[in-house]
Amino acid sequence: MNMIDYLKQVIIMRSDLELSKGKVATQVAHASVEAVLKSKHDIVDKWHKQGMAKIVLEVSKKTELENIIATANKNGLVAVIVEDDGLTELSSKTLTCGAIGPDISTEIDLITGNLKLFH
Repeated sequence: MNMIDYLKQVIIMRSDLELSKGKVATQVAHASVEAVLKSKHDIVDKWHKQGMAKIVLEVSKKTELENIIATANKNGLVAVIVEDDGLTELSSKTLTCGAIGPDISTEIDLITGNLKLFH
């Protein structure tokens, strides 16, 4: 398979929020599912058959997250942002993370290629 056929999803998590591991996992799941629900069925089906590759990257502040998601949308990629309800660890309406894709890996990399892995 060449890279033009390889699909992935990227989740971008804010590293400036002090969240429990469980809260991070929940926010990442919200972003992933929301992006899949907004994606074309044929893309999701192909991604599923390829193993549903996902990678979680980080940004250090809200504005970085907003800019990346806006850029992805401007470039025609499915991109979503997650806003927390504020029922547990965060204030209501806190933007926690976003997701891009699933889509062509190289297209997503043009926007997120300079980000570090979330840790």
